[in-house]
Amino acid sequence: QAQLVESGGGSVQTGGSLRLSCVASGRSFNMYGMGWFRQAPGKERESVAVISWNAGESYYSDSAKGRFTISRDNAKNTVTLQMNSLKPDDTAVYYCAAHRFPWANGTDVRSFASWGQGTQVTVSS
Repeated sequence: QAQLVESGGGSVQTGGSLRLSCVASGRSFNMYGMGWFRQAPGKERESVAVISWNAGESYYSDSAKGRFTISRDNAKNTVTLQMNSLKPDDTAVYYCAAHRFPWANGTDVRSFASWGQGTQVTVSS
C-alpha cells in the first residue's frame, strides 16, 4: 500500500484559503486515482474531490464545486487541494487517499484503500 502524508491544514477565518498537500510513497503513484476526503465530529467521512490517475478527470462534491481545486503532479508524487472561500461548515479533518485499484474510477470512500493520517482544517466565523 501507499504511504500518504498530508500537510497544510490550519485555522482561518470565513472567506480565507488553505492549500493542502499530500505526498505519496510506496507504490506507483501515477497509476492510481487520488482523493481528498473530510470528516467532521460526529459525521461520516465524505468525499470532497477526486482526481483520476492521469488528471484527465476530476470530481467535486456539491459543497466543494466552485471553491476547491484538486490537482496532482505525478513527477513529484503529490496531490494538492486548493481551498478558497472557506466556510465554517468546511471545518473537519481532511484526509488524502489513494484508490484501491490502479486505473480505476470511483469517488466514494469505499473505493479508496490507502489513507493519510489527516490534517485539521478549522474555519471560524
